[in-house]
Amino acid sequence: MNDLATAPRPDEDRQPRQRKPDWIRVKAPVSKGYNETRRLMRDLGLNTVCEEAACPNIGECWEKKHATVMILGDVCTRACAFCNVKTGMPRLVDPMEPENVAVAAGKMGLEHIVITSVDRDDLPDGGASQFVKVIEALRRETPNTTIEILTPDFRGKMRAAVEAICAARPDVYNHNLETVPRLYPTIRPGARYYASLRLLEEVKSHDPTIFTKSGMMLGLGEQRLEVHQVMDDMRSADVDFITLGQYLQPTPKHAKVEDFVTPKAFDAFGSIARAKGFLQVASSPLTRSSYHAGDDFAQMKAAREERLAKEAARSKSR
Repeated sequence: MNDLATAPRPDEDRQPRQRKPDWIRVKAPVSKGYNETRRLMRDLGLNTVCEEAACPNIGECWEKKHATVMILGDVCTRACAFCNVKTGMPRLVDPMEPENVAVAAGKMGLEHIVITSVDRDDLPDGGASQFVKVIEALRRETPNTTIEILTPDFRGKMRAAVEAICAARPDVYNHNLETVPRLYPTIRPGARYYASLRLLEEVKSHDPTIFTKSGMMLGLGEQRLEVHQVMDDMRSADVDFITLGQYLQPTPKHAKVEDFVTPKAFDAFGSIARAKGFLQVASSPLTRSSYHAGDDFAQMKAAREERLAKEAARSKSR
């Protein structure tokens, strides 16, 4: 799975859950809007990463009827040390899922929707065709909704998967690097850092107009200069938007939080990211891949238009 979530370690590695600092505590979700969103997801048989990844922002987002739909089931074929999604043998792909996602987007009146998925290494295309079908259903049923996808790495079938998805033209293509390369063997053992970086490059090579986005969890033991290097790697791959958020341990069985990064430190990382040339930056303890995604998309689009206008003016004055 590719959002801020978590998976088990052996019993002997279990740690007592750590107390969270005041700046990342949130209220339990109890609002009417939250319950209406929950009911709609249940009625349509849809999964959400909001629930499966134990996102701390679920109350705020669902109250506003914003939900990140998780397609291809709720069972992942991998067991990353940061992910709360179940691991095992997934069920058959639901052929009605694309239409149900489009129905949900229409009923919720979404201007912007985020679609993610579990890893499906058991499928010949890694699940890419289901992303395509969901995008096509949304374009057909809710043509004014902008579409952001957050995909797995499609291990061993990346190029064909990216080509098919880019042809369907999502507005934003997100794939999270998650952490620094040094921590991949323990935190994201089923993935490869440079393979994920190549996926982001591949999106831009197929269609430079599609916005690309990637994110990192902080607090896993990464060093400051390692984070700066990941930013440089993302910019080398022409990534437009970076998200930085605090890793939270979902259960005592999962990877331990090594450090609770302060809001001031997140602000500093955000300033550095902006200086490196990202069109959009979201950096705070509670930042998640799809948190405020619609507002961020609008700002990123405006930033690109402003940058292109400046470049055109400069070339005209030469």
